[in-house]
Amino acid sequence: MKITSIVGHPVRVPVAHVPYATEGAGSKVHWWGRRSRVTPKRPDPILEYVLVRIETDAGLVGWGEAQVDIGFFGSTLEDVLSSVNDYLGPQLVGHDPFDRAHHLARIDFRGHSCARAGIDVALHDLAGRAWGSPVSTLLGGRRTEWIEVSIEVAGGSPDAMAAECRRLADLGAREFKAKIGGHPDDDADRLRAIRDAVGPDVRLRADANQGYDPKEAIRFCRLVERDDLRVGLLEQPVAAHDLEGMALVRASVETPICADEACYGPTDALRIVRAGAADVLNVKIGKAGGLQQAMKVAAIAEAAGLRCVLGTAFGTGLEIAAKLHLATALPTVVDAVEFTELALHGPLVRGRWASAFSLPLADGALPVPTGPGLGVEIDLEAVRAHETGATVVA
Repeated sequence: MKITSIVGHPVRVPVAHVPYATEGAGSKVHWWGRRSRVTPKRPDPILEYVLVRIETDAGLVGWGEAQVDIGFFGSTLEDVLSSVNDYLGPQLVGHDPFDRAHHLARIDFRGHSCARAGIDVALHDLAGRAWGSPVSTLLGGRRTEWIEVSIEVAGGSPDAMAAECRRLADLGAREFKAKIGGHPDDDADRLRAIRDAVGPDVRLRADANQGYDPKEAIRFCRLVERDDLRVGLLEQPVAAHDLEGMALVRASVETPICADEACYGPTDALRIVRAGAADVLNVKIGKAGGLQQAMKVAAIAEAAGLRCVLGTAFGTGLEIAAKLHLATALPTVVDAVEFTELALHGPLVRGRWASAFSLPLADGALPVPTGPGLGVEIDLEAVRAHETGATVVA
């Protein structure tokens, strides 16, 4: 079997629910503005993706998905699409799709992690379909059939954040990650309001997005610890490059510290372990450059005795399925997986997964697909409706 084509399909999906304005929230990062999801040329809230289709001479097809986020990944829709169609994809045409490790090493270029991830996921989907096995089997097997869900909540006033968490809790969510990172005392008030709104049984995380200096991060942790708000982790409290500062925070507080912007691939994970800078590593398929690289990050965490979380990356259904397969295969992922897109827009898949990958949630969790490959079928009509540019899916 040989690869005959690798094509990216750019889609723009309107965001159905932007909960409240985040300007003036006291945070150094804003939900939409920081990541350029709204610009003068694109005034309406949208999320952008590149769906990757790999075809073979045997008639088998694999689908993957690449995120687009200029604020986090430094990539635009046009960047990712060109990387897939013009640079990375053509290098694999004519080769055996099962030689995944070799192919992914061939296209391992710095700065192209999202495009590479889309190709990686499509190769896994293709292999699973060819062999009649779920992607989770290719990654090592399943530890559970259901994965608990965590949803990010945008920074805002304490009352607004608490009301949004209450709304989502009524739709079945059982864990939230609050966006904070500006003023420790005000941020502690936000977590206090959320805890009061959702009660003692809902789990909470906090994400500072590099918004503190070490002393501010320590103060925040001590405030929420003093009030027994049970914040399960504080994500990326200080600048990504400041591993020494993050290690100081970790050594000074009881709240587990999670590395996100500081941890892209295996090399970053190794540096964090050596610096003693985190208790938890945030793994993202797009950030790592695919499932294969994400597994390597998780292996380093496991060897060092650290936990992993699978963080928010957004997705149209293909990414959701890929994260579910990865989560069930990894022994270090014992916490809820972040699926914030469930609160923002519907999936572009059809059949049972169109409803399964949507709110409300069944017992706060999503089912791991059971079919071959990713186990989901893409909704081509929905993709066509959202596709932008000259490349239209056949």
